[in-house]
Amino acid sequence: MALFQKDANPIPSKPAPKTPSPSLLGMPPGDHDIPKKSDGTRNNAEKDVKDHPSESRLIVGPNIKLKGVEIEDCDTLVVEGYVEASMDSRVIEISETGVYKGTVEIDTAIVRGRFEGELTARERLIVHTTGDVSGKIRYGRLAIDEGGRVHGDLDELPGAGKAAGTPEKKDEKEAPAESLGGEAAE
Repeated sequence: MALFQKDANPIPSKPAPKTPSPSLLGMPPGDHDIPKKSDGTRNNAEKDVKDHPSESRLIVGPNIKLKGVEIEDCDTLVVEGYVEASMDSRVIEISETGVYKGTVEIDTAIVRGRFEGELTARERLIVHTTGDVSGKIRYGRLAIDEGGRVHGDLDELPGAGKAAGTPEKKDEKEAPAESLGGEAAE
């Protein structure tokens, strides 16, 4: 009778040790989170993101739609798909394929995709070349790469630039949106 034969592949008594698997992007885990500058370093806002290993992180992958929610207790939200929500947290990263619609109060916002709604970046708003931010926007510090778009009701938070205790350095990436002409503020 075949029912009582010994199993050729018995179940191990102990699970095999877990080995780190490569990310879906083909990069080592963690290296695809925030891009490095050309000199291989990260800026202070981006270092802060990496220095919290026990952070709560939610990734909304490509082709995923998350609608009508309030996101709580999430340190970092990575949007690669579509999110329609409200959120108060530390960091939001919107990838090139990502779209976020809603209300966000955040420490640092890194935008490569599209944001529509009310955005308050208490410390820093970073808009990359492919980024498009529209709506009611409040920021502590602002960095816009050439090609990045910021339009709508735009205003600096009072005292945000002086809060760090260092004098503000203004270069072409951190110039106020008003000085960038019609491309940044419509």
